[in-house]
Amino acid sequence: MQTILELQNVVKNYGRTPVLGGVSMEVKEGEIISVLGPSGCGKSTLLRIIAGILPLDQGLVRIRGREVSDKRRTLPPEKRGINMVFQDFALWPHMKVEDNITYGLKVGKVDPAECRKRVEEIAGLLHLDGLMSRYPAELSGGQQQRVAIARALVTKPSILLLDEPLCNLDVQLRIEMRTEMAYLFHKLKTTVFHVTHDPSEAFAMADRIIIMNRGRIDQADKPRTCYLRPGTALVAGLLGAGNRLKRAVLESGAAGDTCRVRIGQDIVEGMYFPGEGRGELSCQVRFRPEDCRWSSVRGGELFCGYGVDVHLRGRFLPHQNPDNGRRRAVFSAQRTD
Repeated sequence: MQTILELQNVVKNYGRTPVLGGVSMEVKEGEIISVLGPSGCGKSTLLRIIAGILPLDQGLVRIRGREVSDKRRTLPPEKRGINMVFQDFALWPHMKVEDNITYGLKVGKVDPAECRKRVEEIAGLLHLDGLMSRYPAELSGGQQQRVAIARALVTKPSILLLDEPLCNLDVQLRIEMRTEMAYLFHKLKTTVFHVTHDPSEAFAMADRIIIMNRGRIDQADKPRTCYLRPGTALVAGLLGAGNRLKRAVLESGAAGDTCRVRIGQDIVEGMYFPGEGRGELSCQVRFRPEDCRWSSVRGGELFCGYGVDVHLRGRFLPHQNPDNGRRRAVFSAQRTD
């Protein structure tokens, strides 16, 4: 499968502040990549470098094998064969839907017959047939989103860049749109580089997830692997809330394999271990509410506390408990019996 996007040791600094610390990756043709990370991790800066909006300080960016960014030059966005969907969609308010969609084709001087064919095809796929004569202000948020995607796809870009495109939509519409988008991109075999802060959005859309932290890649793998086999504590926390046990002791384990952990007087076998361990090491154990079962316990295994607050979050209930003057969140799965 052809490599569409290649990044080699990309470095970016703002003054003396490092933002990207040597990022390397490849994106294959038709692959949907979602980039996640905490605020300030560098994901938006990386997107802008790929788009040609920002220059890099070191490294190399290639699109379809052609160098588009290096230390000496930055090819402008319009010459990269890419398109981008922004958070606010950036539709031209004075143009009707049809004119917004066809703009890139007209600038590219595409044959009028081919232009009509492409517009009709993309309008049908995105259910825009009856909206072509409307202005953006006459559309709902979801409809504006579809127009922005249609405008980006109709020119058949080498890679489509998505900058948190669902963040301005309501919860139900976000769920619907991410499913529709994933189906459409796979149907059209579109290569997508998608930046988001929402793990559920990445899970629904991505073939591969890249988790960034402090300008570097913490983990890059399939969504299921990242969730079940997180490579770092940050990845584990970012991809799903869970409970932590800080005073565990690792007795044995190999990177990427299962390990043997002592928690209090009990031994737990078969837990995933992302690091290296020799001899006994103190460690943290993280587990999610959905992996727990209700059972009776011995008196010595109980701890005392009192609840301060409980928040309803669907399947899980976060309980706020005081711990040495600080509040601690303890997550539990809701009982259905």
